[in-house]
Amino acid sequence: MPNPNDITREIIECAIKVHTALGPGMLESAYQECLYYELKKQGYKVEKEKELPLIYDEVKMPCGYRVDLLVDNTIIVELKAVSELNNLHTAQLLSYLKMADKKIGLLLNFNVTFLKDGIKRIVNNYY
Repeated sequence: MPNPNDITREIIECAIKVHTALGPGMLESAYQECLYYELKKQGYKVEKEKELPLIYDEVKMPCGYRVDLLVDNTIIVELKAVSELNNLHTAQLLSYLKMADKKIGLLLNFNVTFLKDGIKRIVNNYY
């Protein structure tokens, strides 16, 4: 099984390639499609708009939560195209990690001049 740190590094490399080609100012969906394409091209198993069930009191609730990308059934990638990342974005990804029982997620904001300024790695310490 590949090392999650290697996978996150390669996801970031692909995201930088997409950001370099498209630049800031596009819709989140454009970045999602291009990153999905790049990751598939690298040989990763990628699920787009992966549905997450919300389990409450042992009942599956139909809430419609979806992660932008799930890479190799290991890393959740949440994409944004906002002026800046905030605590709500972090909380959203952390909630997704807990709901999906995953350890590592990447929060990527493409609406920045340099993508390195829009990357946040989140670790689910409850995993």
